[in-house]
Amino acid sequence: MKLILATHNSNKIKEIKILLPENFEIISLKELNFIEDIEETENTFHGNALLKAKYISESFNANVISDDSGLEVEILNNEPGVFSARYFSEDATDRENVEYLLKNLLGKENRKAKFISVICLILDGKEYFFEGEIIGEIAFEPKGTIGFGYDSVFIPENSNRTFAEMNIKEKNKYSHRAKAIEKLVDFLVRNLKLD
Repeated sequence: MKLILATHNSNKIKEIKILLPENFEIISLKELNFIEDIEETENTFHGNALLKAKYISESFNANVISDDSGLEVEILNNEPGVFSARYFSEDATDRENVEYLLKNLLGKENRKAKFISVICLILDGKEYFFEGEIIGEIAFEPKGTIGFGYDSVFIPENSNRTFAEMNIKEKNKYSHRAKAIEKLVDFLVRNLKLD
């Protein structure tokens, strides 16, 4: 089965490809020579995931999956949330976002946070959503060099390492995106009689 993955984020593509069974073929936007940025104008993960999936589905008349995900920090009123990728500024780097987050947490004891992923599937014109989340806490300083986004400061529950200290397989044992993709695969296998 072919699905277009509506993202330019090469790290997300790697993570999702590993999670899907071999009978799924993921086509990236790069492979389609689609370089346009789809502006995320919604104020929820569901809204942004749907916006991206719809845009690509209508552009290519194809089945599409898209992911919108982010970090919510309890003491910061669930910031950065849907603005996770552009928390420090519109064109922020991962490093700038992490440094800004740590600055906003200075002097705060409560480090509780969670990663949320919402996957939108558009299949034969119908919309479906799959959610995953992982609870954890924010480290006091970045640790690890693997991963992307806030991985270097997020320590998942029942671990003493950040996501950036784990390889992809280790991270996927905890990952919010892995949980959402698992629900997506289960849905597709049950509904399309794939095995």
